[in-house]
Amino acid sequence: MKRTPKTFLLTIGFIMLMSVTFGAGVFLGRTGWFEPAVVRAQDQPTEFDVFWQVWELAHDNFIDKESLNTQELTYGAINGLIEALGDEGHTRFLTPEEVERQRTDISGSFFGIGAQVGLEDNLPVIVAPFDGSPAQQAGLRAGDLIIEVDGEDVTGLSLNETVDRIRGEKGTTVVLTIFRPESSESLEFEIVRDEIKVPAATWTIVPGTDVGLIRMSQFSANLDDNIKEAVAELEAAGATKLIIDVRNNPGGLLEQAINVTSEFLSEGNVLVQEDADGSRKPFPVRSGGVAQEIPLAVLINRGTASSSEIFAGAIQDHERGPVIGETTFGTGTVLRPFDLEDGSALLLGTSQWLTAEGRLIRKVGIEPDITVEMPVGATILTPDSLSELSVTDLLNSDDTQLLQALESLNSLPQVKLSESGQSYEEMNAVK
Repeated sequence: MKRTPKTFLLTIGFIMLMSVTFGAGVFLGRTGWFEPAVVRAQDQPTEFDVFWQVWELAHDNFIDKESLNTQELTYGAINGLIEALGDEGHTRFLTPEEVERQRTDISGSFFGIGAQVGLEDNLPVIVAPFDGSPAQQAGLRAGDLIIEVDGEDVTGLSLNETVDRIRGEKGTTVVLTIFRPESSESLEFEIVRDEIKVPAATWTIVPGTDVGLIRMSQFSANLDDNIKEAVAELEAAGATKLIIDVRNNPGGLLEQAINVTSEFLSEGNVLVQEDADGSRKPFPVRSGGVAQEIPLAVLINRGTASSSEIFAGAIQDHERGPVIGETTFGTGTVLRPFDLEDGSALLLGTSQWLTAEGRLIRKVGIEPDITVEMPVGATILTPDSLSELSVTDLLNSDDTQLLQALESLNSLPQVKLSESGQSYEEMNAVK
């Protein structure tokens, strides 16, 4: 074929261009000036380029190729992102299997040790053992840090992974190794799993007094009905004052927090919800409360969380009565579920709860009006255990928070003495 001068010149020019381009590429590559380009979505921050750089380096150079499971790496990256948000123990990512398990928990009963587990400084912690649960009977306490489950270190696992290891079939045994900060000791607990059934509320008259004790274990769907029943029964039994115990109460339904708190208030707001854009929505007190005037005191501790913190904060803001005990856990975000395309889910804290006066709960908690720490090894007195105590037993108990609440209500009972100087007891007497 005959080549024209113009075609020949174009060919020479193309070859020279390719040579220059190739040479420049080799030069830049050898000098480190050139790095593979990362394709980025238009609204993706430039900082995310580093993630893809690490992803590619790991796939190209990591020695254990079998560990390069795409799904596990993706889920791990998501959990790292969630952890960096700092909403410990609340905002969380659920795998498809965990989503299914959560649905089962909501729809029916489940088996385990009966304790609310959260995160504190990225370590799994007992937020609250449920009343009468295997966890409580074994001696676990709010604030215990979980170090091992069945001999396996769980301090580097996600919250969901830790909970998975603690749960199991009824009748099976799990061994928890915990660190108890209050006494700086490591302890081991062997606990037999059981079906978890937690009463929403229990109540009784405190021996030797006219004070009714109502213990709210969780803000479940029937709590408000239980509170109305409790107040009616206690007033019929002669109670003129109340102690509301939300120690080790891990929370529950927001609607129940509003309804129950409204039983004790006459006006104003129960709480304020603040959204991510800074807008605020008040939740007013609902009318018709059954205990708006009766004197009361509230007991809290570090196991008081979520909806129970809303309750304690509202009582405090409205100056309805003294809040006694220890600073609460500090869980104050509202979780919104987002279903993801592979069946997993993101439970994201899209709002946060503030007290009626706008005080932050998240990471801060509710500070008591009267700080009272329980002695090391002390046991919380419940309505069930109180019914078996005499006045002398009550006064000699180590539940210093309950005794302080009685004193604050000017209702601390006095032990009467016989002529011989020995005490005698009036079981369940009402002044």
